[in-house]
Amino acid sequence: MTTINMLSSAQKVKGQGVASAYVEQVNLVKYGLTDEYKVEINRFKLSDITHYHTVDFKHFLSLPFAKVAGKTVGYVHFLPETLDESLDMPILFKKVFYRYIIAFYNSMDYLVTVNPHFIDKLYEYGIDKKKITYIPNFVSSKEFYPYNRERKNEIRRKYSIDENTFVVLGVGQVQTRKGVLDFIKVAESMPDVQFVWAGGFSFGRITSGYKELKKIVEDPPKNVKFIGIIERKDMNSVYNIADTLFMPSYNELFPMAILEAMNCNLPIVLRDIDIYKNILFDYYLRAEDNNGFKEILYNLKQDKDYYKKAQKSSKKGSSYYSKEHVLLLWQKFYDNVRKDLKTNRLLGKRYEKKSN
Repeated sequence: MTTINMLSSAQKVKGQGVASAYVEQVNLVKYGLTDEYKVEINRFKLSDITHYHTVDFKHFLSLPFAKVAGKTVGYVHFLPETLDESLDMPILFKKVFYRYIIAFYNSMDYLVTVNPHFIDKLYEYGIDKKKITYIPNFVSSKEFYPYNRERKNEIRRKYSIDENTFVVLGVGQVQTRKGVLDFIKVAESMPDVQFVWAGGFSFGRITSGYKELKKIVEDPPKNVKFIGIIERKDMNSVYNIADTLFMPSYNELFPMAILEAMNCNLPIVLRDIDIYKNILFDYYLRAEDNNGFKEILYNLKQDKDYYKKAQKSSKKGSSYYSKEHVLLLWQKFYDNVRKDLKTNRLLGKRYEKKSN
């Protein structure tokens, strides 16, 4: 039995997608590959495979010991440029931290990225492409699924939203990179539509654009509700109050919110940026600016056939990123790591014999 030690501190900070991705990946492997792999969580012990989900300094210090025992795997949830648009930090600290991130990734035997677009980005930082594997995020259909109309109306009443109002939902940390300002501008241009944003300032005052965004959150337009950071166990209900997901982010990897919303059969409206093209294909609606977003949202609200077509595309996306498909990718990946580990151990034994 091969042991996989999952190391992460992602759940210490609420309202960030990294924590959701960590929970889903661990559960998928822990309960899906039980015949061949034993998963342990945050155990500082020698294991066959040590899988690092976050870039903690204590994790970095453990690398030499992890490499003696087996192979190391790093999960790439962000790059320096994505953090640059998310957090406001002193320039000197930023430079040191960004170098540290790349050094952390470079120290791994293997890297897994949730978006193929970032393989070339990592290569530009001097990281060997051969050790990078693309495996998409996954969301359980048992945790995220559509409610019936009666249940949806019940949740709407909880949030003081009229049953017949068209609801546009945004999900994520309240920060400039997420396109929150554009979300507000589109909302102001559509006063007959209810806009809801689920998420908050997970990193407090160092959040990019904090002062400006804080004022908006405290005094939003009449048709906008900021409902704050929601526990993940309650997020399915939040998706079910909505008619569509609208996320005008400028930079992402592979937001868990998109997969969660797809599982709830919501049409997906996103900014037209390169990172989505190789992972979302034609499963979503896209625009380059606020006028384009407004046009799409208006069509979803007014045209039933247009809405059904968009909903059908979203369902296809949900099926594509199924549990079976993603689990197979993880099994293939871990099998290759294990094969490499066994080869190295065999060579090590032969070397010992020759030395003796």
